[in-house]
Amino acid sequence: MTTLAAFAAALVMLGAPGKVDVIKATDLDGKPVEIQTAGKITAVIFISTQCPISNDYNERMKALYNEFSPRGVQFVFLNANSTESSAEAAEHARKHGFPFRVLKDVNNVEADRFGAEFTPHVFVIGKNSEVIYRGAIDDSRPADKVTRRYLQDVLNAALAGKPLPVTETKAFGCTIKRVKKST
Repeated sequence: MTTLAAFAAALVMLGAPGKVDVIKATDLDGKPVEIQTAGKITAVIFISTQCPISNDYNERMKALYNEFSPRGVQFVFLNANSTESSAEAAEHARKHGFPFRVLKDVNNVEADRFGAEFTPHVFVIGKNSEVIYRGAIDDSRPADKVTRRYLQDVLNAALAGKPLPVTETKAFGCTIKRVKKST
């Protein structure tokens, strides 16, 4: 297993940030939100309203939030798709009974910073504000076929102060629909 420092350095080379002290987004009413990560384990999950793969994970995301939020894990659910409005994200969250708030990543600022490509795509930030895991929630879109629960295992290990069972997996899902940047 690679050391955490070597892994963090490798993530920076892959486009993921090394240190993430603050996550900036907007709430679904358009108000700016800043989330501090220092001293907390933070799970950042990029989600979508329209992606069928992301939607297949709605119940699993709720279960993870309900299990780990009371244990001190901070969750940040970001919708970075330029094709999905804040109103659509709010209706989606209400319709699916999300117990967590969804934030909008306007202009894909955080998706670009993290190197997020898919929905869902997960990044776990350790108490020292370093990215310690990036990848998938688990190993199967159909819930009944899951054999490895990557995010759950990483969060349990991080909370216990134990070595992580995995630091990177291949994320899968729909691509994040980015804002076209002017050149």
